[in-house]
Amino acid sequence: MLLDRTFTAYDVLERLFASQADFNPAEETREFKLIASDYAVAVFGTELARVVHEEALGIRLRFTQTPATVVDNTATLLSAVDGLLMPHGIISDFPATELYDDRWVFLVADDHPGVEDGLTAEDLSRLPWVTYQRTYDAPAVRQLGMLGVEPHVEVSVDSFQLLPLLVAGTRRIALIQARLAHLLAPIASVRLVEPPYEAIPLREAL
Repeated sequence: MLLDRTFTAYDVLERLFASQADFNPAEETREFKLIASDYAVAVFGTELARVVHEEALGIRLRFTQTPATVVDNTATLLSAVDGLLMPHGIISDFPATELYDDRWVFLVADDHPGVEDGLTAEDLSRLPWVTYQRTYDAPAVRQLGMLGVEPHVEVSVDSFQLLPLLVAGTRRIALIQARLAHLLAPIASVRLVEPPYEAIPLREAL
């Protein structure tokens, strides 16, 4: 899985460098600005930064948190940066390079009572939630509405990486990307649970 992301990082790096004629990454000194959620930075940005460190020491990367206005002002935002990391299906009509696929899982506390055998559709309506507050980043949450599930949101936060900490030691549940969940699981007393329905897959793009 890490090797796949490495190859993708090299491909993205080549596309960025190819945007300028006679661009030599080993000799260039400039900054690339990318808009991304903390999820995208953790899962993909860290690998891209490692490749840049090895191949282009004069290149700097600046990751900026995805603003709430990204859907309404995409063209304006892109005019001031070099790229935007975002799942397919949120914006359209812009050139895009597919980066990787992911899937959604639920987080529950290690000692959560009543979910030893997994979550049920009834649990999703009954239990309190922690959610990422930017709704445009969670088409899987919108899918729940189509299934008749109305999450009882107890806590919302502007960071995917905080979800495990806000789930640990509570009855709360959270919907999170599987790649990120595996990275973060060791920092909190949580476990991953598969959705009790076929969740919409996630495909991250640049």
